[in-house]
Amino acid sequence: MEPLDWTLIRSFLAVAEAGSLSAAARATGISQPTLGRHIREAEAALHIPLFTRVAQGLQLTEGGRALLAPARAMQSAAAELALAAKGRATGIDGTVRITASRVVSHAILPPILARLRIEEPGIHIDLIPSDTSENLLLGEADLALRMYRPTQLDLVAQKLTDLPMGLYAARAFLERHGRPTSPEGLLQLEFVGQDRATQIIRAMQGMGYPVTRDFFPVRTDDPLVHQDLVRAGCGVGGLLRLIGDADPMLERIDGLVTLPVLPVWLVAAPALRQSPRLRRVWEVLAAAFTA
Repeated sequence: MEPLDWTLIRSFLAVAEAGSLSAAARATGISQPTLGRHIREAEAALHIPLFTRVAQGLQLTEGGRALLAPARAMQSAAAELALAAKGRATGIDGTVRITASRVVSHAILPPILARLRIEEPGIHIDLIPSDTSENLLLGEADLALRMYRPTQLDLVAQKLTDLPMGLYAARAFLERHGRPTSPEGLLQLEFVGQDRATQIIRAMQGMGYPVTRDFFPVRTDDPLVHQDLVRAGCGVGGLLRLIGDADPMLERIDGLVTLPVLPVWLVAAPALRQSPRLRRVWEVLAAAFTA
């Protein structure tokens, strides 16, 4: 059997987890033709087929399923090696990969990162806006800002703050429909909801309002589009107060319901806390959120 390049194993894992070449290409940033070539090269080197074509994409063969666990073990070992090396880097110059939600990446981090670049011009930043959790132990990011308490025991985490939420609507919308004076009146207004996600429905049901998807005449799962829809006058929506209060087109609806706060946790793999570069970025982020 020919030696198997690690690049081919990474592509095999990406396709196995995504279920198709196109989905794996979106997840990895590697082109679909390149991923297809990697799979063919891996099959040639291993002398077994790894996938079969199905209507939904690609499905692992029996041989492919047998190789999945060893391939994941190699992925974990390679990531652990990279983390250990990065954690022992002595210089402060270099790149730090930060992942955060799309809202935090869009509305909160840019001025913080601009100040960091002024103070530490040798530190470069890769910002990964994502509402899914990047795997820090596999090196997908160095630092993560997460809106929930991490559950993995092998991560270093620090709670930075709680971000208050508020209900907002466009001023023009409230002038058109009237400003509610009671929770019952609030529910007579139109709300912007979610399409496939259910966080808003579950939150409102937890507050005693038995709403369903049809309660929301306009729906989107994109949090930035959600803000724009509220701003445009499509209905009432829950936003971070630091975003809603800063927008002159929006008005906060106070005193009728209490929304939960969003916790902010700063998270890293333990090995990376030894790096002066990572420690410096950690300090800047922690100071910005706790000021």
